[in-house]
Amino acid sequence: MNIVEKILDTLTGYERVTLQETERMLVLDEGRFAAILGAGRHRVKVKDSLREVHTIDQLRFVSPYDRALFRQRPDLAQAHLLEVRTGPEELVLVTRDGRPLEVRMPDSRVVYWKDAGEWAFETFQLSEGLQVPGALLSRLTAAGVTAGLTQVTVAEGHIGLLSVDGKPSGQLQPGVHGFWKAGRALSLKQVDLRMRTHEVLGQEILTKDRVTLRVNLTAQFRVVDAEVAVTKVKDFEEALHKALQLAFRKTLGALTLDRLLAEKVTVDAEAAEKVRAEMSGLGLEVGEIALKDVILPGEMRDILNKVVTAEKEAEANVIRRREETNATRALLNTAKVMAENPVMLRLKELEALEKVAGKVERLTVHNGTKGLLSDLVSLKE
Repeated sequence: MNIVEKILDTLTGYERVTLQETERMLVLDEGRFAAILGAGRHRVKVKDSLREVHTIDQLRFVSPYDRALFRQRPDLAQAHLLEVRTGPEELVLVTRDGRPLEVRMPDSRVVYWKDAGEWAFETFQLSEGLQVPGALLSRLTAAGVTAGLTQVTVAEGHIGLLSVDGKPSGQLQPGVHGFWKAGRALSLKQVDLRMRTHEVLGQEILTKDRVTLRVNLTAQFRVVDAEVAVTKVKDFEEALHKALQLAFRKTLGALTLDRLLAEKVTVDAEAAEKVRAEMSGLGLEVGEIALKDVILPGEMRDILNKVVTAEKEAEANVIRRREETNATRALLNTAKVMAENPVMLRLKELEALEKVAGKVERLTVHNGTKGLLSDLVSLKE
C-alpha cells in the first residue's frame, strides 16, 4: 500500500485488510450485514463496523449472527453458506469431496462453508426403517463415521431377534448389521439354531416297588421358531428341563426297578411324544430322548450284586450238572459196546498197553512173546 492510499484511507475512515485463501470475513456496517469477504486485500470501514474472521478449514460457520444472516440477507448467506436441516424423522448423510463426513441426527441444524469443498447431502427417512444398507455401512465404517450408528454382529448358526423401543422389529441373519441410532432403543437377542443336547441330571425317582434312585436324562433339541421360543416363555431351555422332569418322573415312577433297568436304553414313547408336542408349541424340535444313567443307592447296589452273583452261580451249576450227565451217558454207551463186542474190548486194552509202553523204558511180558502173539492171533480170529 502506497502513501497516497494510506492517507486517503485515513481521511475517509477506512483501512486495508488481507485475507488468506482459507479465511473469510463477515462485515457489519452500522449494525447491518454488509458483506462476506474472501481471500485478498479489502478496504473496510473502521468506524461503526464489526468484523468476524472465520477459517473455512473448520468447515462449519459458527457465529452469533448465524440465523439473523439467513433472515436478513438470504442472498449473502446462500452465496457463501450451506444450511442443512433435518426433520423429526430424518437423517442426513453429509459427504465432502466424495467422502462421508458425518451423519446429522433428527431435528438438527448445521451451516457449512460452501467454499470448504464439494458438498453432497443424502436424506434417509426413519419411517422407512432403521437398518443401514450393507454397502453404505461398509463405506461409513471405512471412513470412521460411526457416531450415528449402532453395529451388531450375529454369529454363525444363530439368528438375531431385533427389538426397537421394546417392540419386536424383525430377524437378522448371521453377519454384521448397522442401524441408525436416531434416539431409538435397540436391543438384539441371539438364538442358537443348531442341534444341542440338554441333560437333566440327578433326577430323584421313587419306583413302583418303592426303590429310590437317581436318573440322568438326555434330550436332543433345536430351535425352529426363534421368535416363538423367545416370546412365549422366559427361558425355553428351562421349560424343556421342567417338561422332561415332570413327564419322566410320572412315567418312571410307574415302573418297577427290574423293568426300569431292563428298559434303560429306550424310555417310554408316550412320555417322549408328550414332551415333543409340548415343546413344538414353544418353537422347539425335540429329537431323541433317553435315560443316560440310573444311579442306585449303595445298599441297593450291594443287594443287586449279590442277586446277580447268585443267578450266575446257579447257571454255572446247571451247566456243570448237564456236562457231568452227558459224560456219564457217554461212558455207559461205551461200556455197552465193549460188553457186546470182545474184540473192541481187546483193542482198547492194546491201546492202553501202547500208551503205557510209550511212557516206560522196559516192558516185561510174563507169558512170553509166543503167548503175546497167540493172543494177537486169537484177537484176529
